[in-house]
Formats: sequence, structure tokens, C-alpha cells
Amino acid sequence: MERVAYGGWEKCARLANESCELIVTTDIGPRIIRYGKPGGGNLLKEYEAELGKTGGYDWRIYGGHRLWHAPEHRPRTYHPDNFPIQHDWDGTTFTVRQPVEATTGIAKSMHIRLDPRSSHVTIDHVLTNHGPWDLTLAAWAVTVMAPGGRGLFPQEPYRSHADEVLPARPLVLWPYTDMSDARWTWGRRFTQLRQDSRYSAPQKIGLRITLGWAAYQLGEQVFLKHFPFVEGEEHADFGCNFETFTNGDMLELESLSPLTSLAAGGGHVHHTEHWFLHDAVVPEDDDGVHGALMTLVESDQSEMKAV
Repeated sequence: MERVAYGGWEKCARLANESCELIVTTDIGPRIIRYGKPGGGNLLKEYEAELGKTGGYDWRIYGGHRLWHAPEHRPRTYHPDNFPIQHDWDGTTFTVRQPVEATTGIAKSMHIRLDPRSSHVTIDHVLTNHGPWDLTLAAWAVTVMAPGGRGLFPQEPYRSHADEVLPARPLVLWPYTDMSDARWTWGRRFTQLRQDSRYSAPQKIGLRITLGWAAYQLGEQVFLKHFPFVEGEEHADFGCNFETFTNGDMLELESLSPLTSLAAGGGHVHHTEHWFLHDAVVPEDDDGVHGALMTLVESDQSEMKAV
């Protein structure tokens, strides 16, 4: 870990090895504003007009990776993260903590660890309720991907009608979701969503992904985001533990914890993601996507078990 300036913010932390680097802001946040190879492109979206800005009470998207609480609600969800945050480094984990939100009583923190040798990043997202009454919410980890790529979301494994008569693939649509939009590809094994700057209209769906991962192909790199699914627990937005959103600027990969009751005066919820970055090109067709991604997913899972 080293202290660096980045994007107009003077006080950032850089976590790096030979495989990848992360940039975490401390002038605002908690935010991870960069994830990519050292000297290479950023897999995360940066909003150039907002880089380096601090202060003020209007919410700014900035880009990168952020922590929210779900279900989404205006103005509760959009509490700004425009001010300096506390941060600590213990030699392996970089922790960033936002002050308690004055309007919600919630404090956000991230505990970020980069493997010394690989692109494996572990992020523990924590929401703590410091308010005077109990709250029920979900931790919501939102990764804003750079434009020009393709989101890849696995469906439940196929089972024949003779073997299974109950539903297994919840699909949640927002009022503005257009299933005929050319950016969608509805396959047998995967749902795909392209980020295309020619289309400004927003698109969003929610899914229950029990397999616990989603991917983003950008150029010749694949970003894999692993997240938990807790069987039997209630999830926000009609049962979603994953959501994706796109517009003309970016595409988001969003994972959610189960809805959790946080007791007043310190109740909290943890939600952990694992990130990996691979050099790979994923084919367009459904079977090709499966063949390419499953090799990467199995490699990630083996590394996660070994830690």
C-alpha cells in the first residue's frame, strides 16, 4: 500500500502487485475508483467531470465501486459521500469508514484486501445502524463498469420438466425495462447485456443468482465478481441478490445481501465480494460463453477455497 494522488484527489491509497492495482479514495467515499492492471486501463467507470471534487450535499456518482443500502429510495439511498473518511492499514487490509449519515443513522465501511500475488480482491462491506430505532435493509455493493463491455449473468442449471416442476429463475423488471432492446441477449444458459453508448435509455433487471457470480467482458479482459447467496433468506426487490443497470455511460454489476434487521445502537450487516481479473475473450454464443467462463469461475473458486 502506498499513498498517491489520483484523478484530482490528493489523498488516495494504492494497493498493488504485479497482477493488478486498486485505487481507493479517502478525500471522499468509501469508494474504489480504479481496478485494473498496473499501467493499463481502468475496468471501472470514471466520470471525468466529477473527478477530484469534494464537499457539497448533492449526490455525485463519481464512478468506481460504492456501498449503498437497499431497497432504493430517494432521498435515503442517495446520501452523498463527498467528505473525507477514516482509513486504516494493518499490513494486509485497508479499511475505509464513512461518518454516520446524519439523515439515516447508518455508517458505511469497507475492508479491502488484495492478494499478494494475484488479482484476487476481497471486499467486506459493512452497514452499521447507529440510529435510535431498528432498521431492515440490505447491503448493496454497486460496481460501475467502464463503457463498451458486456455483462454476462448465469442462469440456473437446466433441469427437465420430468425432473422439476417448480420455478427456479426469478426475473425482476423495472417500469422502464424494455426486453426488446437490442442490448439484451436472452440465452438458454446466460443473460447478456451490452453497454452501448449509442443507447441512452436506461435498462435494468434483477435476478436471483444462486451460483453466486457475474462477469463483465471489456476488450480482452474479464472481470469476475463473486458474491453470496443465502438460501431461505428474504431479499429486496422481489427476491434479488443481483441486479444490473446500464445507460449510455456505463454498466453496473450490483450484488445484495439478504434483508437484515439492524438493531438500534450498533446492529450491523456484512456482505463480502471477491473480485478477479482475467485475460480472456468470451465468445458471443451461449455455449461459447459457458465454456469460456466456467473455466475462469472454477479457477477463482479454487483460489478462494485456498485462502
